[in-house]
Amino acid sequence: MFRYNFLDRNEVKRFETPFNENYMEVHLEDTSVNPTGNQSWKPIHCVMPSKYQDYAERIRNLTVYEDDVWIVTFPKAGTTWTQEMVWLIDHDLDYKTASTVNLTERSVFLEISALVSHLGLPDTVTQVEQLNRPRHIKSHLPLALLPMQLWTVKPKIIYTARNPKDVTTSFMHHYKYLHGFKGTQEDFLDGILADKIVYCPQIKHATEFWAIANLEHVLFIHFEDMKRNLTTVLQSVCNFLGKTYTSRQLLELKQHLTFDTMKANNAANNQILVKQIQIASGIRNDFKFMRKGQVGSYKDELPTAFINKFNEFVENQLSGTTFQYRE
Repeated sequence: MFRYNFLDRNEVKRFETPFNENYMEVHLEDTSVNPTGNQSWKPIHCVMPSKYQDYAERIRNLTVYEDDVWIVTFPKAGTTWTQEMVWLIDHDLDYKTASTVNLTERSVFLEISALVSHLGLPDTVTQVEQLNRPRHIKSHLPLALLPMQLWTVKPKIIYTARNPKDVTTSFMHHYKYLHGFKGTQEDFLDGILADKIVYCPQIKHATEFWAIANLEHVLFIHFEDMKRNLTTVLQSVCNFLGKTYTSRQLLELKQHLTFDTMKANNAANNQILVKQIQIASGIRNDFKFMRKGQVGSYKDELPTAFINKFNEFVENQLSGTTFQYRE
């Protein structure tokens, strides 16, 4: 079902972290289940550590249920924010449960145990299999590596895209302070341009989902729209999930989802995951999983020369598609 192309260690070792080792490209070879409907579909590969081999087919063959709700994003594209928003809308604005049961348990990160080594995390694929229905599941995997039953059973899938320059900025901090990346900023940015960082290719991750955004069980949203007009996005998600709330209820939800409120909410800000990793790894810092949550913060943190290169890179990657990132 999959072909694994191990990358040259001399080439990629400066992009690796202590928890993500022996990088490889994961290629889907069985395209008998084709979500795009395009017979010429050539699924993109995904860069993952070698440990992923132990989970790839389990994830691809995972049993999917019609009442599942899936949140799919490239890392640092507004995933946690989307998870909390979608879980509350789908669970009748149950703030009591949302404040007492951590988001990592309410909306499980499918492949994290396949991604990181040496941390003693539970088998999250088994955890997803054992979740009470309706299940909420998070993944950063690209189209080709996700369970194939997503396209036959057709549960609700919400994809969030974010400007890749802001994603890169946030991912760089995440890589350094959470994954223990020891390289330089230049190393990381070179890895992004070479599509050799975990979960890359980054741009095609979004364009492949954009190509199926017309499917009835897929909703494609933008991080920047959530920042600038959250009320409209909330209504779109409500319509998608078949939920109806009053203007007052949506206003309360909007307040709950403000960045400052989310960042201070220990049931939803992923600090529990940060602590687990820090304890297991011995890393000690004051890293906050939810860092800035801004639009355009890359302008203050990325070198101008890289921004220019990256703009050209993104333009080339988007060529032939109708997709455009928000600025």
